[in-house]
Parts: sequence; C-alpha cells; structure tokens
Amino acid sequence: MSSATNLLIRQARILLPTGEFLVGDVTISDGQIAQVASDLSTNIDETTVKIIDAAGLTLLPGVIDPQVHFREPGLEYKEDLFTASCACAKGGVTSFLEMPNTRPLTTTQATLDDKLQRAAKKCLVNYGFFIGATAENLPDLLTANPTPGIKIFMGSMHGQLLVDAETALEAIFAHGKRLIAVHAEDQARINQRKQEFAGITDPAIHSQIQDNQAALLATQLALKLSKKYQRRLHILHLSTGDEAQLLREDKPSWVTAEVTPQHLVLNTEAYQKIGTLAQMNPPLRSPKDNEILWQALLDGVIDFIATDHAPHTLEEKAKGYPNTPSGMPGVETSLPVMLTQAMQGKCTIAQVANWMSTAVAKAYKIPNKGAIAPGYDADLVLVDLDNYRPVLREELQTKCGWSPFEGWQLTGWPVITIVGGNVVYERGKLFTEIRGKVLRFDA
Repeated sequence: MSSATNLLIRQARILLPTGEFLVGDVTISDGQIAQVASDLSTNIDETTVKIIDAAGLTLLPGVIDPQVHFREPGLEYKEDLFTASCACAKGGVTSFLEMPNTRPLTTTQATLDDKLQRAAKKCLVNYGFFIGATAENLPDLLTANPTPGIKIFMGSMHGQLLVDAETALEAIFAHGKRLIAVHAEDQARINQRKQEFAGITDPAIHSQIQDNQAALLATQLALKLSKKYQRRLHILHLSTGDEAQLLREDKPSWVTAEVTPQHLVLNTEAYQKIGTLAQMNPPLRSPKDNEILWQALLDGVIDFIATDHAPHTLEEKAKGYPNTPSGMPGVETSLPVMLTQAMQGKCTIAQVANWMSTAVAKAYKIPNKGAIAPGYDADLVLVDLDNYRPVLREELQTKCGWSPFEGWQLTGWPVITIVGGNVVYERGKLFTEIRGKVLRFDA
C-alpha cells in the first residue's frame, strides 16, 4: 500500500486552485495528479489502484514549511532528519526548507551536499536546504546549488553566522541575484538591552531584551539594502506590528515576508503558563502585535506562514533563564493550529492552504507544488475538520517530545498524508520506508 504509484482518492472535499471546493475524486499516477472530477470511478479499473475512501475529509495541498531547524548534523540529540520528517508527515507537511545553523554550518557546497545525502537516506518528505552567509563566504553564496536561497542572521546568533555589520551585509546584497532570507534583529540593541536587564531570571524579560525596536531596526536595514540593489529579499518570522506597518507603507514587489503560527496565536501572556517553553527568537510579542500581524496576513502584506520549528530538549528548557535556549517545535501542529483558526472565523480554509503551500511554492519558485490540479506533484493531505482533539505530548513524533500548544483542542488534524503519490502517514501509522525528493528552485 505504502509504495503504490497509482491512487484513487474517492469523494473528498477538494480545495480547487480557484479557492472553491468540489466533492469528488482525484487520481494519481507516477507521483503526479492525473485527474480531478466529481466522479472518476467509472473510468478506473479498481483492481489496479489503491483506493482511499475520503468521504467526510477535506483534501488540501501538502504544506510546504519554508523555515525549519532540523538539527542534523551535529545536534541530533534535539532532532534529526528522520524524526523531523516523521513529524512533518504526521503534520501534513510534505516539503520543508531547512536552515544552516547545524554543526558544521551549512556554508559551503560540501556541507550542503552532506545534508542532501543525509536527507536522501532519511527524509520521508521533500527537502531543501539554505546556504548560510558568513562575512567570508561570498563565493559559496554565489555558486552553491541546489538551494532556495541565502540565510543571513542579522542578530540572535553567535559565531560565523552572525552578520551584523552593514558593510558585510552590503557586500552580500550587492553580489548575485539569489534570494536572501533574513533573521532581522539588531544585535547591537540586543547586546545593550542584555546589559540593562542583566540578572533578571523571569523568562518574560526575553521579549523586552529583544524588543520590537530591535526587530524594526534590522528589517529597516534589510529593506534599505534590498531597495538599493533591487535584490530579492524575504523577511523571516516577522513578529511585530511595527514591521508589518513598515511593509504596509513600503514593500517593493520583490520583497516577501512570513509569520509563524505562534506569533499569531501566542503572546507574552504565554510565559506565565509555559515559562521557557515560550522562549523563542524573535520573541513572542503583545496581543496588539498579534492583531496587527493577523491583519497584515489577511491583507497580503505578509505573504505566507512558516513554523521556525526549532526543537530543544526539556532538560535544556529547564535550565532557567537566561541559560535556556530559544526555540520551539511546530511542524506537527502548524496545520491544525491554523485550520482551527479558520474554523473560528479568523480566516478561510482556502487562505490557510494558500499561506502554507501555494504562496510558498510561488515565492521560492518551486515547480509543480502547492495546488490540486492535473500535472501537479501529488503532495497532498486529507484533514478532518469535523472533530477536535487535544495536542498530547505522548503522541508527538518530534524527538524533543513537547509542544507549546500542549492541551490545546484543535481540528484539521491530518488523517492521510501523501508525498509524491505515496501514502506516508495514515490514521496514526507512519510508512517510514517512503522517501521524499530534493526540491527544485526555478531561477
């Protein structure tokens, strides 16, 4: 069953590229969607295909998560490509773009190739890897392939990957045409505020140390350099209303931005409930920031959603602030979190699918992904929007074994996930022999 190359999905509620729904059938052949229609059973020899009865389920394009930290190589005790891709499959994430802050850093063709080889052996879903910028590796940034783009840490980073001097940043923006994705926080302001608030062990201070102004200053600088060179810029995990307002007033056509589910539905009140499990970079913000980010997403100022899945062990998170690492897992819960928001009236199901799949494929120029139409790759997820289930720690596939959404009652949980025409997850069972493919990025 798990290696079937031909599938018939029967009587699903199918999200069409128009944003409308059709109750009908989808056939899959050789890893691609072949037909979409209200009834295809009369044309099919049902003895030669695997049939999925999808009555009562909603069929969406598989999620493309464009910002994750899967920790391999070097930090596999937190997560590895196999456990992370299992979590993806269970969460309806059929493709991911992973970040370069592993050990060794992904800053050369050789380290990129190493990750690609690891993923080919381990990943249940499709994969791509960013190349990380340092102050010295400009030649690699121009030639490394295949990659969705260059990742620059303007702040919240130590060592070679921290590129916070404007001269070093300008050299990267000035050369080449490849997409640049920035973690926009101003390191000088963070350093200054760390001194101001030294000795405070309440994790809520994290949101004051790395405040809205630290994010805004860095986003302003990235935008300035992007405009100077008309360089394709993507702003990762936009977290503040200030940045959203900046982009509302001044967003060139070649600039995109993303937001995480946690910056939409969690805020500084979470520190009281879950302590350092709420600690991430950029930090959680105020309820007012939640509102402004939501509106920017609805209005198209923010283009899509990423999780910034960044797992740490519970032991690490228990060390006490400021000795605790920043980051939280997210690939297993992102789709149910957002579909629950849709069912509550914050947005539509079609908007969620656009933000979590279609718009990502468009921004990163990933061909044949992000829509349910003939000729597209059969990366799909069937979700249950009729029932609610809690997030339970013991059910999680991520190696870190916890979630900031533990106990939340969510709907839209994946029932079946399909990668390249193969069922990789079905009703609680993972088919771990399935392997995804390396993603293409059309120039």
